[in-house]
This record gives sequence, C-alpha cells and structure tokens, in this order.
Amino acid sequence: MKLSKTQPSPPGAHVPSPSDLRHAALHWLAVCEPSEKAAGVAALADAWASGSMQLDVNALLRAPMPIPGRPQRPELVPPRVVGRRSMATAEGRATLLHALAHIEFNAINLALDALWRYERMPRSYYIDWLQVAVEEAHHFSLLSEHLRLYGFHYGD
Repeated sequence: MKLSKTQPSPPGAHVPSPSDLRHAALHWLAVCEPSEKAAGVAALADAWASGSMQLDVNALLRAPMPIPGRPQRPELVPPRVVGRRSMATAEGRATLLHALAHIEFNAINLALDALWRYERMPRSYYIDWLQVAVEEAHHFSLLSEHLRLYGFHYGD
C-alpha cells in the first residue's frame, strides 16, 4: 500500500534512528511542539514512501513517560469554563478554528499511538495508521495557518 503525499516535509524535519516505523512513530508521539510533530509525521511518511524505513511488527516497544507529548499551551480547561463566542466576530471564528486545530492535534496523537503500541498486527494496519497520522497532521497544519490569518497561533 502506498501513501499519498499530502504535503512535502519541511526542511529540518527528520526521522530518528533507528529507521523503524513504529520506533519513529513513538518518537513523534512524544514530541510536544505541535508544528514540529506535524512536520515530523510528514518526514516520517516521506521516509516510509522512499523505502528508507523498516517495519518490525514484532518489536515490543516501551513508551517514554509522559506520552503523548503536548505543549504547555493551550491550557486544558473544562468546556464549561470556556465562554461562548459569537461566530459573527473574528475572535469567535478564531476560537472555532482553534478548537478544530486542537481536535486535529489530538487525532495526530491517536494515530501515532495506534501505530506504535500494538505489535504483531498485519503490515497494512501500520500503514493505514501512518496514513491517518499524515492526514491529521496536514489538517492541523492547514488550520494552524488559517488561524494565523486571524492573528492567533495554536495555543493562544
């Protein structure tokens, strides 16, 4: 199964050694900075697509603590604490974009977690979860970029 490229990986993004797909997925899951994580997933997919990565489905991996890596901001608060904002305002639209970006960021983590955690699954299982991580990272990047048009950054 071949991954479709959704966006090229940015310069500086790298795949850690060893060059095993599940080890690398665990590495990127532990990364805290959202744009670095999204870029890392894109680089991981590029490396897999180029054939420079291996897949050890039998490896029993141990997670560093804590996972998933998450940034200091946004501060996680109960939904009832967040005030309602009108979609008629730029701030309200930015709030919605931020919420969607947050969902996508967490979806990257979920996909990477599914990729590294389970050993002895069919090869297609891992490739499918890599594709999900790539798509969620792309969605996160698009939403983060659009959020900047409103003068905000993910985490504001």
